[in-house]
Formats: sequence, C-alpha cells, structure tokens
Amino acid sequence: MQARDRADETALVRIGFTATRKIGGAVIRNRAKRRLREAARLLAPLHGRPGHDYVLIARGGTATRPWARLLDDVKSALISLAADQDGRA
Repeated sequence: MQARDRADETALVRIGFTATRKIGGAVIRNRAKRRLREAARLLAPLHGRPGHDYVLIARGGTATRPWARLLDDVKSALISLAADQDGRA
C-alpha cells in the first residue's frame, strides 16, 4: 500500500486499487480487487487520513487470504502509513 498527502484542502480519503497479471487471470484479479474494495470501505473511514490518496496493490494471496487476516493486513498498512506521515511532518 502507498499513500500520498494532497496539497489541496479537501478532506476526502481517495483510494485506488490495482492488480497485475502476475497474481492470476482476470477472475482472480477481479476477486482480489473486490476484496480490497470491501476492506477499504470498512477500514478507510476509521484508519485513513483525510486529504490522503491511497493505492492498494493486490498481491498473490489476496484473493484467497482469510477475510479476518486480510482486514488485519489492510488495517496494519493504514496505521503504518499514518505513522510514516507523522514521522515526516
């Protein structure tokens, strides 16, 4: 996952999703992105930073990872990125 602070004053949390062909065919890529979208829908309001853009990148096990572990991974990534942004400020 990557994050970038926007210079404008909007308080939106914007999220993009990507999955390369390396993780599988179209069905697997789409399933991985759907799972990431749902995880982001649940966790971004709680752990995302307003005014930041995020990119969630599907990896090999994203489509088959147990749901609770995937949620934990996304939550950890959001918290880690917030800590990185605090360290830079």
